[in-house]
Amino acid sequence: MSKLWQARFFTTVNQLRDLPNTVVPEIAFAGRSNAGKSTAINILTNQKGLAFASKTPGRTQHINYFSIGGAHVAQHRKDPTIVEEIRALLVDLPGYGYAEVSGNAKLHWQKLLGDYVQRREQLAALVLIMDSRRPFTDLDVQMLEWFAPTGKPIHCILTKADKLNRNEQANALREAKGVLESYVDEDGEGFPFTVQLFSALKRIGIEEADAKIQSLIGLDIEPEIDDAIDGGSDPD
Repeated sequence: MSKLWQARFFTTVNQLRDLPNTVVPEIAFAGRSNAGKSTAINILTNQKGLAFASKTPGRTQHINYFSIGGAHVAQHRKDPTIVEEIRALLVDLPGYGYAEVSGNAKLHWQKLLGDYVQRREQLAALVLIMDSRRPFTDLDVQMLEWFAPTGKPIHCILTKADKLNRNEQANALREAKGVLESYVDEDGEGFPFTVQLFSALKRIGIEEADAKIQSLIGLDIEPEIDDAIDGGSDPD
């Protein structure tokens, strides 16, 4: 069973000053409204309604945190999470780019998203969700360029791959790799950017995305268990 299945709601914030005072690694999910971000999170965590997908795209304006660890599988959703036992946090960022959102809301989101991805020390990696038929819009590129200077990994998930035939899927993947490889640092070295195809409907790429996300936040490494239960000495 994937450790991502342990995810449960932790907290929601609308201002950077309210971000949780935790030290565990975070991995953030970003993407345009209607790109399938909430659906991807719910599929990866094997939960139908963990991430909220508003009927009005762009309505969700908060940063939502989901914890991995700190709760038992059978624990009631209202029971408190044991913060000290949290191993990682999944972070659902507000969707961006929806035309009907007011100008003030857009400015707020832009500042919130930009400041979070550039300044949050606990942020270990970014998952950028893009529609495979329309990847790398101006706002997607802006998110890439906000985050790239941190030197941290970005994993791009090209959703709705079932809408493309095999040739179109191959072309979309190749072109996306080309875009990502065009980003280099001051020394001409490429950034740690990766990309894959994904379809919630046809269950394409779920295992690949699961493995990548767990690796990026260290969930693929079993925590060390103190074997010094009886004082650390082995009986003769």
